Amino acid sequence: MNFISTRDVTEKVSFSKAILQGLTSEGGLFVPETFPTITKAEFAEMLDMSYDERANLILSKYMTDFKIEEIAECTKIAYDRFEEDPAPVVKIDEGVYLLELFHGPTLAFKDMALTLFPQILAKARVKEGQKEDILVLVATSGDTGKAALEGFKDIHGIKILTFFPEEGVSPMQKLQMTTQDGENVGVVAVKGNFDNCQTGVKEIFQDKEFEREVAKNGYVFSSANSINLGRLLPQIVYYFSTYADLVSDGEIEMGDSINFSVPTGNFGNILAGYYAMEMGLPVKKFICASNSNNVLTEFFTEGKYDANREFFKTMSPSMDILISSNLERLLFQASGCDSESIKLRMEQLKETGKFEATAKEMAFFDKYFYATSADEEDTARTINLFYDEYGYALDPHTAVGVFCQDEYVVEESDYDNLVVIATASPYKFSHDVLKAIKAKVSDDPFKNAKTLRSKTAVEIPKNIANLEFEEVRFTDVFEVSEMKKAVLSFIKGEIGKSEAK
Repeated sequence: MNFISTRDVTEKVSFSKAILQGLTSEGGLFVPETFPTITKAEFAEMLDMSYDERANLILSKYMTDFKIEEIAECTKIAYDRFEEDPAPVVKIDEGVYLLELFHGPTLAFKDMALTLFPQILAKARVKEGQKEDILVLVATSGDTGKAALEGFKDIHGIKILTFFPEEGVSPMQKLQMTTQDGENVGVVAVKGNFDNCQTGVKEIFQDKEFEREVAKNGYVFSSANSINLGRLLPQIVYYFSTYADLVSDGEIEMGDSINFSVPTGNFGNILAGYYAMEMGLPVKKFICASNSNNVLTEFFTEGKYDANREFFKTMSPSMDILISSNLERLLFQASGCDSESIKLRMEQLKETGKFEATAKEMAFFDKYFYATSADEEDTARTINLFYDEYGYALDPHTAVGVFCQDEYVVEESDYDNLVVIATASPYKFSHDVLKAIKAKVSDDPFKNAKTLRSKTAVEIPKNIANLEFEEVRFTDVFEVSEMKKAVLSFIKGEIGKSEAK
């Protein structure tokens, strides 16, 4: 299978080249030239498969330059890192389910792809005969950074540097990143928000002169953000796996349509669901659930994307995003694969912070997507009500998904087969969860974790409990304008050894 650019359909590369390159030569994103399909027979086989076997089947449709044995080797290494089923479906009420995607090493849904992607990238490097070491740059709003650091640590031939907004992540998220072990990892705080970090990384990738300077030091760039195809495609798997589990458990019949409510920031998670639908998964609607940074809600309802607005720091920081990079991939499909139109509007977005959808594209969005948002009060109230009714502590991101699902049900009178994607463990946000359920809150995140355990009887994940005794390795802080300087410092081995700047 070939992969093409959202900004120039004549650019075609293999899967291995696409993930090594990250961005296309014009700064666009790689997308499948065509969508493969899952046949009825394959769907039936999937019912009795393990999660990694399902992943092997689905990914083999895209990774055609990999042998099935190579894919299987990668998925086994990745999903053996989960303590239980990587993607369990929990029945909450009749026809209402949570897809728990926080049972990996960093307790967030990003583990579903970032335990696997490093294994695939390392093999792609060998396949393409790449001699230089890979320098992976990551911008994170919280969860991606830790998941990428954990996934890439100590992998031969690859170094990883993560940028996070200094004041834009939860205390637990910050500790998870700044205490990271591994000889090939680096972490830098940036004086700005996630959009500043993400834009800075993109600009680094597009700076050919800086690319040559880095190459002189023996490195080539790649990305572990969801702009990289290797991050996106593994996320397709859990949509199919959810459906297979619901059929196997007798909750739905094969062929029934289901709805997914997806807490959404950079748009990669929900886009993977759309790709699954293109492959044959019966989905009625994708509920695009936003927090107070509701630029996507406005876009899907009014057709206007405008990032020139107040930026809110919320209790769901992984969704505090105004530039949703993966929306470009969906817009490409909605436009009928009109790369010239996409290129023009992405230039408008860069220059003015805004662009508009066409009538044709709006009809496409209306068919498959429903968008709404939850403010901070909505989110806290949802956590509280859900806890009172079910004894289940939602993290703030998942609470946004639950609230927006409820909005959809009321407006559309559609009560059937509703799946909310639970994106993170509540223990990563224990302060806000406890506050929402009106429990005692401390300034000490570890005391809060212990209080949350007493309220839920759910054991504190060891990866959270152990943080209390880990040493902080990374204290470097850079201005947004100094991100290139940070890259060079990392290459020279200075990150993590110098005092905060």
